[in-house]
Amino acid sequence: MANAPIRLLIAASGTGGHLFPAIALAEQLPDYQIEWLGVPNRLERSLVPKQYPLNTIAVEGFQQGLGFSSLRILGKLVGSILEVRKLLKKGNFQGIFTTGGYIAGPAIIAARSLGLPVILHESNALPGKVTRFFGPWCNAVAVGFEVAAKYLPRAKTIYTNTPVRSQFLNSGIVPLDLPIPENVPLIVVFGGSQGAVAINKLVRQCATAWFDAGAWVVHLTGDNDPEAEKLQHPQYIALPFYDNMAGLLKRADLAISRSGAGSLTEMAVCGVPSILIPYPFAAEDHQTYNAEVFTSVGAAIAFKQSELTPEVLQSKVLYLLQSPEALADMASKSKAIAVPNSAEKLAQLVRELIEM
Repeated sequence: MANAPIRLLIAASGTGGHLFPAIALAEQLPDYQIEWLGVPNRLERSLVPKQYPLNTIAVEGFQQGLGFSSLRILGKLVGSILEVRKLLKKGNFQGIFTTGGYIAGPAIIAARSLGLPVILHESNALPGKVTRFFGPWCNAVAVGFEVAAKYLPRAKTIYTNTPVRSQFLNSGIVPLDLPIPENVPLIVVFGGSQGAVAINKLVRQCATAWFDAGAWVVHLTGDNDPEAEKLQHPQYIALPFYDNMAGLLKRADLAISRSGAGSLTEMAVCGVPSILIPYPFAAEDHQTYNAEVFTSVGAAIAFKQSELTPEVLQSKVLYLLQSPEALADMASKSKAIAVPNSAEKLAQLVRELIEM
């Protein structure tokens, strides 16, 4: 048994922002036996690689005030803690890694009740409520932005940045299976793993002027936009999703995006200048805090969705397309934010705390 591999349970669920950093971390621990903890009917069903067995629990977040629904959710929480305890004991796991969100609560409580180490990664500049509450319970909280540490005064924080999937770190150009000419400016529009209908509408109103300026647009609309096929143009490619985001961002001259931490990190690694439109209904407006990290160093321009008109967006993009020096400066500042070895740093932290 002395040479038995370390067994690690990864609790990450719901969105690409929670899942992709955890997958990147798992890739750096090939000698570990890793299993996954998720929630039924969420993205982990399709995104978690098949080599990591997926366990699911029924748990929800407390989004409303106290009431009968809160009592039901509390009951689920207690049940899920017991389920995770049973899983940890039966599987002889030696620690937990989590990326926060409401699945982290039962995972952290169960692990700490058994004396197991917990490492939490928080990708946002403003840590979520779960991280702020449970951070002090964890052996370490790895933060994606240095500014996040000031919101976690009682937790042991370590700056690692946010890991990206390995394909983003491959040197050189990643071929695209899209019919985009080599020497044309490319604008990539996306709203994170959920899409963004409000951004989609703005872009469709602006795009003709960008086409006239010679630009091509790849627009990832998500699958919730009933007008996704409304705009047709030879220089416009609309897709619900695109698997090769690494190749697309490496080819992009400019991105128009929400400001989820995962998307920002991927754009930084690829050195993409961006126009950011934070999701206005994100918990505690945390996407605005993320965007400020990039705008404060000149890597991006940000607009409140409520204040952004098609005229302003159209003219700002045209200005950047006609100002290669400005785009190049933003690109270099974006690249400077990146920590390409973030996954390795996070894996080393996990090893230190679990194998100590």
